[in-house]
Amino acid sequence: GNDDYNTFDWVITCLVKICGHEYEQASQCAHIIHYKGECDVKYGSFEKLSDMKEKLQNAGLQATLEKN
Repeated sequence: GNDDYNTFDWVITCLVKICGHEYEQASQCAHIIHYKGECDVKYGSFEKLSDMKEKLQNAGLQATLEKN
């Protein structure tokens, strides 16, 4: 299954490359995103995540950053 914009493979590639996920973790996130429309992909410092968010958006993925 693909969403309207990005294939599972592309989402997985981006999560692995940008977020440092293992393939398995990225694959699970991609499926959660497909079913729920969103997934918490990473926790960490605001600066580091802000950089990741920008890279994900540049790759064409929707990414938001929330402070907890």
